[in-house]
Amino acid sequence: MENSAFEMHENAFSSTPSKEKVNTSFEVEKKSPWSLMNIFLVCLLACVITTAIGVLILSLVYISDIQPHADHHLHLSQTPETPSDPKGENPVDFKFQFLNHLHKSKVFELPGGAIQWARYRNNLKDYLSVEEEAFGTSLNRQKSHMTFGTLRIKSNGLRVPHWHFNANEHGYLAQGTAWIGIVDEGGSVVTTYNVTAGQVIFFPKNILHWIKNVGTEDCLFLLFFSTHDELQTLDVDDVFFSTPEDIASRSLKPQGGVDFIRTFKKPEDDQAINLPPNLAELVMNASYIQSPDSLVWRYFYDLKGSKEFRFPGGIIQWARYRKNGNGLSDNEKIFSESLNQHENSLTLGTLRIFTNGLRQPHFHFNANEMGYVISGCGKVGIISTQGTTDFNIGRGDVVFFPIGTQHYIKSTCDEDLLFILAFTTGNQLQTLDLDDYIHATADHILAQLFFKKQSEFKKIPKFTEDQAINLP
Repeated sequence: MENSAFEMHENAFSSTPSKEKVNTSFEVEKKSPWSLMNIFLVCLLACVITTAIGVLILSLVYISDIQPHADHHLHLSQTPETPSDPKGENPVDFKFQFLNHLHKSKVFELPGGAIQWARYRNNLKDYLSVEEEAFGTSLNRQKSHMTFGTLRIKSNGLRVPHWHFNANEHGYLAQGTAWIGIVDEGGSVVTTYNVTAGQVIFFPKNILHWIKNVGTEDCLFLLFFSTHDELQTLDVDDVFFSTPEDIASRSLKPQGGVDFIRTFKKPEDDQAINLPPNLAELVMNASYIQSPDSLVWRYFYDLKGSKEFRFPGGIIQWARYRKNGNGLSDNEKIFSESLNQHENSLTLGTLRIFTNGLRQPHFHFNANEMGYVISGCGKVGIISTQGTTDFNIGRGDVVFFPIGTQHYIKSTCDEDLLFILAFTTGNQLQTLDLDDYIHATADHILAQLFFKKQSEFKKIPKFTEDQAINLP
């Protein structure tokens, strides 16, 4: 046999060696197999170590390659409580979770007008400042169901037909005259109406609508949307130009077929607010008809003509749902029921606070609140579970009060402080004022709470007139 180890084994036992030699041969025979095993184990260990090192190196390369993407995703999904500037030098003031200086934000200029936003953005790079980011992330973190924007439309400009995937839209016309169009399911019912300053419009989610400025001055709409995520909108022209020509031709069946469809050319500029320079050549006969009230009042409310709720320090008017409908006209009842039947609809109202007047500390049981300052200036105070803050406000500012957060608003200018307010409820708004819950709490409970004699609380008067907005 060619196996030398086997030959050594046979020779050792075929002769008659001495005892010492036999022992030596036996030791050689015994040690040789274990030496081979040791070599095998060493080689195996070396392979394992080499493989482990290789895997570790590959893992480090892979992690370093994907780390920026992972960090970006984490930043979007787990926003900080109070964002700070990129250099970390100046932490953002707590107040900017409740305040947005909208007049300082980016203006999105379009051919027929402009839009500005106070909203949450998916891409953090879209925020102009860390203060804007603090406000946007606060809206999203609180699940506020609120986004705000201003829409300015030039004379003859058109906010082109469009719809919103993820939000109802409520608007207040602060200036100008507009013609509104709404297309119901199936296209068989088209509701059109005219709206003037001080009136409210309502567009349910996923309903096609347009807004045309039919006056000589700019229209200024103050718009609230019932989403705290990025607003998702689709314009009709974008849909048309994204549809294959043959599909559009077969659907519309125009004279000339697909050749007619090919005559449409997509403009380079975004036409969300449209105003062609040759409009007079394009439109020869425009009519701005008004649909019957039974249709119009589902999407329209004459807020400036509604009942005024007067207080010593100011006035409130409401575009809202009311359970019993008491005090509402037949048309107002149509609007009230329309709000209530759509999920996540908002309540709108104007709040006018006279000079030195105070909307006393209060909170809302069932709604977040967002407001835009139309005119005047004032001071806001907020007490929430996260802390306490107060700050000054002026024209063009947006404020946000999360549900259950106690807040007050004081007018500090020579002119009235005027707000347009939105609340995230299509039901009756539920509010509790400071004076109401103090009077509703037993004197002996207050005495024990504040370490003050029970008789002292008799000094807090009750008024026959509601003091929700009071004056000294």
